[in-house]
Parts: sequence; structure tokens; C-alpha cells
Amino acid sequence: MVMPGVTAAIIDARLFNMGIFNSFTESKTVETNRTAKVIYTSHLHKPYVVKDLIYDISDDSISHLIISSKEKPLVKTGQAYNLDILKTERIRLDAILKNKGYFYFNPDYLLFKADTSHVDQTVSLRLTLKDSIPKNALTVYRINNVYINQNYSLNERRYRNAQDTVMVENLVFIGKQERMPIRPIVLSRSIYLRKHEVFSRQNHIITLNRLMSMGNFKLVQISFSVSNDSGPGLLDVNILMTPMPKHTFRAELDLVSKSNNFMGPRMNVSILNRNTFNGAELLNLNMAGSFEAQLGGGKNLYSYSYSPQIELTIPRFLVPFHLKRTSSMYIPKTSLQLSYNYMNRVSYYDMHTFRFVYGYKWKETIRKEHELNPIDVSFTTVGNKSDDFNKLLEANPFLKKSYEEQFIAGGSYSFTYSEQMLTGKKLQSYFHLATEIAGNAFSLVKSIGGEKISSTNPSKVVGSVYSQFTKMSVDGRTYYNFKNHNKLAMRVYAGLAKPFGNSSVLPYSKQFFSGGPNSIRAFQINSVGPGTYHQDTRKVGFLQLGGDVKLETNVEYRFTIYHFFKGALFVDAGNVWLLKSDPALSETPTPTLPATPAETPINLTSPFMFSQFMNQFAVGTGVGIRVDVSFFILRFDLAMPLRKPWLEGNKWVTNQIDFGSSIWRRDNLVLNVAIGYPF
Repeated sequence: MVMPGVTAAIIDARLFNMGIFNSFTESKTVETNRTAKVIYTSHLHKPYVVKDLIYDISDDSISHLIISSKEKPLVKTGQAYNLDILKTERIRLDAILKNKGYFYFNPDYLLFKADTSHVDQTVSLRLTLKDSIPKNALTVYRINNVYINQNYSLNERRYRNAQDTVMVENLVFIGKQERMPIRPIVLSRSIYLRKHEVFSRQNHIITLNRLMSMGNFKLVQISFSVSNDSGPGLLDVNILMTPMPKHTFRAELDLVSKSNNFMGPRMNVSILNRNTFNGAELLNLNMAGSFEAQLGGGKNLYSYSYSPQIELTIPRFLVPFHLKRTSSMYIPKTSLQLSYNYMNRVSYYDMHTFRFVYGYKWKETIRKEHELNPIDVSFTTVGNKSDDFNKLLEANPFLKKSYEEQFIAGGSYSFTYSEQMLTGKKLQSYFHLATEIAGNAFSLVKSIGGEKISSTNPSKVVGSVYSQFTKMSVDGRTYYNFKNHNKLAMRVYAGLAKPFGNSSVLPYSKQFFSGGPNSIRAFQINSVGPGTYHQDTRKVGFLQLGGDVKLETNVEYRFTIYHFFKGALFVDAGNVWLLKSDPALSETPTPTLPATPAETPINLTSPFMFSQFMNQFAVGTGVGIRVDVSFFILRFDLAMPLRKPWLEGNKWVTNQIDFGSSIWRRDNLVLNVAIGYPF
């Protein structure tokens, strides 16, 4: 039932909240044969503008805190009156007072009184305290006792009757110390509510976030109660923590299908100890293994691998010097990782890789995250090379250098800015910067010792040639969210790596590659480039060429089909290139398995050039279907090439599209099956 009078009153109320105080809305009902429509007409005037804001706070302490706040007020002279801004300003002022001990204060205790008697349609605002404000709202509270129970269960009604307590840094830990899962001194680093200090809601939030981010508790509750035994204005703090199981076992078995026709099972088994040395250290023992074979082609190509890894994460910066305590909401972490990877490309070679990483991870804010690995050392050897593989390497000097014994010692740093967790934001951004440098420390020591560093006569450390290079990449993304939950996602990726000093070629694991489910989906995995070179995945098998430079861009429109079934339309473009030419490689034959006479020479004599790179872009497009159940996303992307950079003359192939041809479908359609979104 439509009530025009009520609707008109609602319209006038909303206009009043926007500073249009004297509006009135009329309604008119227009009837037809079977229907009627109501037309509303609002008589408006210009919104009232804030002339001035006067602070008339009866409590001197509160008045001083509000006036002396360094934060800029949201209510400003000259702006249009808006009730929502006034409400937000009250919440802001309440947060200031909460951080200064006013535990029982409430935004509703602040009143904005408006004087609209001015003839120039301006309004004077006066901020006052509510007349009936309770006494405890004007009291500054301090922390009295802080009780901590790290073995709390939901069935536990009372815990302070326990006889045993341990006092650490004025914090009262409940229970016997030998039965406490985590050493009290470790927990004390994350507790910012301290005895005798003024209550601060900011410290309350920091304490809660840091305890939860340790990864040892499934529930953390912090409650406050007035301490009547020790005098007025004191709060007792009760921190109740429900621990997670100390050990977790996880096993995963899945079938991997790659866009280069390799398929096979993969298994991952891990054991997690959440409190290894009673200091909330996370110890993760992981074993991964896989087997894959290339379907079709008659090449009989298959491989298997296994990779044990041990990682210890310590909830603090482990450094040889003292660090001041910060007020960050997030716990910094030190990570030590040791891993070994064995890979056997049957009938060709096997590869052994040992790696040790020592680094730090910390979050600056909810949007900004840093990772610094000052020590990142890996050693890779390739053994049991078959005659066919050796012939292939001898015919391809570029590949030969990539598959030599590799000793990499350096460090890396990455920075991530992400707004993807801000779900209500219409325009979200993501930015990732990664940098890496290796070999400089060894070269410096060698140079001090008088040794000349040269890639033609590379220097060795402990009997192995060390790699020297620098590498940097940036990944920028923008997500535009439409009102109907559809999304436009755009991504730009750029990477540059340069070998120098002791190296003339990047280690294979550090090269850039293009093509595949998370790259240019219209081309097989790692098959694009470098430059105008054509990597036929039916011939190269495991041996794809990478590059020193990578440029890539992706645009994807995501939409809902039905409930958790999502669709996508996308376009991908990009390539990889070498930085410099090498005349010795100009007549290098196409890498094939097994080695055969070359059908097409690899043209690696043309390096990356700003005047040419746009003409060497690979371009593809396609459609996707995703099963999105929030915690798990299964993605199917069917793509086809629009532009092939290796073609002579016109590189666009849109005029060749023929869905009715089985040969065209075989050579051009690529089905990508993957977990998660591509970006």
C-alpha cells in the first residue's frame, strides 16, 4: 500500500539532513484504467553552508583533548551542512577520547547544536556535551591488573580461582609456568595493555591483532572490568586465549594438467608444529612430489620430482642488535628455510637444487607488506646428461649456459600494496615490486684480492662458478567493481634482469617466461618469445627459452552466470626478450627433443629495442568459466591467438579463425585449467 504523505515526509527528512532545511514535497496521484502512479515534486533551495564551528565543552580535559588534536576535523567552514559528516565527526572525536582513557565515553554524548537564524543561509554549529552524561564517561581510566590465560576453553566459567600465577613484566599469567604452552616473555611482547598506563583503545586493538596473528590461537577475547578493590578509575584486563592444536597434518593429492600437454599426479604432505620451542615458532616440514608426462606427439617425454623442505618462522625480528618496540598491529616474522629439489627428466638429465633462505616479513599496515631476504643461497647441478641432451646443448650455446652448474648467493626485497581486502571499495589497486641481486659480495672480495672479474673467464667460489645479476619486476593491477558484482580487472607487468660481471647469461631459474594459465593464455606455457622466435612446444618439450625483459598486459571482465558459476572475457598481450644480441647464436638450431637438424634458426641477434617491442607482442583472447565458492576457485579458460609475433609481415591472424576446422582448433585453441584467478 502506497502512502504518498509518508513518502513525501521521508524525502523532506533526507533533504533536511543535506542542509535543505525549508524544503517541502508535494505528491500527485495520476490514475489510469488499472494502474496509478504517484509523482513527487520537491521545492528546494540551496543547502545551508557551515559558517563557523564553536567548541563549547563543559569538561575542560575533554575540551583540551578535542581542540589540541592534531587530526583535522571533518566539519569545515564553507562546506555544505551534512548530517552524515556530523555523525562521522562524533565517531572520530570519540576515538580520540577512547585513546586517552575515556573508556565509557560514547559518540552520542556529543551534540551538535545548529543556529540557522542567519539571513544568508548559513548555519553556526556549536559542539557541546549531553546534559545527562554519566559520571563514568567523564572519568579517565587506567589499567590495573592484566590477567592472561592462554589455556582458556569455552567450558571454563571462572579461572581466577586458580592458585598458581606467574608475574612477568607486571602481567599476571594464570597457571603453572611449566604447563604454559608459550613462554610468558614471548606473549608479553604482543601485549600493549600495561599496568598503570592510561587505557587506549588503540593498544587494545594492537594487542588483539598481534595475539591473533601469531597463528597459535583460534580465539582471543579481551574484556575489561572496573577494579573496585584498588580505587576509582582502574580497569582490570582479562585476556582469554583458546589454543589451536599444536600439530597439524595435511596431505593433498591432485592431478596437474598443463597447457603444454604435460599431465600427471602431484602430492604434497606437510606437518606443522605451531609452538616448536615454546616461543610460538612455526615449524613446517613439507614433502612434495610429482610425476608428469607429455600426452601425444610420440615423444615419450616424462619426468618426476620430489622436494623436501623445512621452514622455521619466528614471531619477531631475529637480528644481532636491539630493536625498539613498535606500535604496529602486526607481528614481524623471521623465516629460515632449507630445501632440496630433485627433478629427473627421464632419458635426458636430472637436476639437484639446494637452497637456504634467511629473511624477514612484516606488515606496515593492512595494505602494505614487506619481505626482505638478506641471505638467499642456492646451488644447482645438472647430471646424468644423455647423449641426445648433450648434442642439443652443444648446438645451442644459450641453452648450454642456462643449464650449467649454478651457484647463486644474494638477497631480495619485495613490497606489496593491496586493497583487495577492502571489499566495499569501488576501485581497488594492487602493486607488487620485487628486486633481487646476486654475486656482488663475492665479486667485491675477489676484486679486493686483485682478481679481475670477467664472464669470459668466470671466477669460482668453493669450486663453483657463481652467478652475478640484478633483477627487478613490477606488477600493477586495478579492479573496478560494478554495482551488479561484476568486475573489470586490468594488469600490467614489467620485468628486467641483467647479468653482469661474472655472468653473461641469467640462470635458467631467474629468466622471465611468457605464456600459460597466468600469463598469455592463448599460448602454451612458457612458449612465447624471446622476441620473434617461435617455440614449438611439440618439439621443444621441457626446454623453453626465457628472456631478460618481460612486458605483459591483461584485461579481463568478470561476471556472474549463476550463483557460484562465474564467467570471464579476456585479452592478453606481451612477450619476453633478450637484453643484448649474441652473434654466436644467430645460426643456432631450434631446440628439439630428441636433437634433430634445425628447421628454423633461432634469431637471437636482435635484442630488446623500444622501437620494435610493440610490433613483437603476442596477443590472445578468450572466454572463461570459474567455479567460485569463495575459499576455492576452479578456473577453465579457453583462449585463441590473435597475433603471432614470429610470423613474417602481417602478424595478425584474425582472418584465419575457423572454428569449423579441426586442424585450426588443434593448432590454436588452448584450454587452461588452473586454481585461483590469474591476477
